[in-house]
Amino acid sequence: MSLDLQDIERIAHLARLQVQPDEAERLMGQLNGFFGIVEAMRAVDATGVEPLAHPLAAVQDVQLRLRPDEVQPCGSREENQRSAPAVEDGLFLVPKVIE
Repeated sequence: MSLDLQDIERIAHLARLQVQPDEAERLMGQLNGFFGIVEAMRAVDATGVEPLAHPLAAVQDVQLRLRPDEVQPCGSREENQRSAPAVEDGLFLVPKVIE
């Protein structure tokens, strides 16, 4: 896939970005370079290759340091609402934003 300047201008318009002509040419080169890398990666036959849990797992044994999944105390409702500007009956009060 290759982008031209018209594609870059359309993408910039959709993203609500103002792109100068010299920036558009630079972006076109960068994006086309990225797409070139993606196409090269697609060309590699990865049949039977297991996904890695960590990028370094291919060259060294990596032990993931995960904490145990345990319930931790998180404080009381009163402590959590102490800094709130408005609270009523244990609920945060927020300004109405939709009519």
